[in-house]
Amino acid sequence: MTPREMLICAGFSLALPVGQAMFKWAAVYQERQTGPLLTRLITNGPLIAALAWYGLTAIFWFYILTRVPLSRAYPFALAGTGLIPVVAWLLFKEPLGWRMAAGYLLMLAGLAVIQSQGS
Repeated sequence: MTPREMLICAGFSLALPVGQAMFKWAAVYQERQTGPLLTRLITNGPLIAALAWYGLTAIFWFYILTRVPLSRAYPFALAGTGLIPVVAWLLFKEPLGWRMAAGYLLMLAGLAVIQSQGS
């Protein structure tokens, strides 16, 4: 994997927790709204932004897969998924225990092992 390919995969890794934070923000916003569910969904600006973000990240993922084998790119998606509890802790004050932190470090170690292998 070239440095450029690793960089774009890392960018995707960062896009995933951003999207999840946007969905959480939309859920918090939804709780404050009143009225019929459909009206609340249609007028939930953070939800619309989160859906748009996910659409863009899907296109980004497609772009990545035109250049990088899935088996090499997907571990970056897992790394991004592992960042979500950290983002939830930072932005929403959700609990983050030592076990979760240790598990995430193990995931990062696995990513390093996978990416260091030969073609």
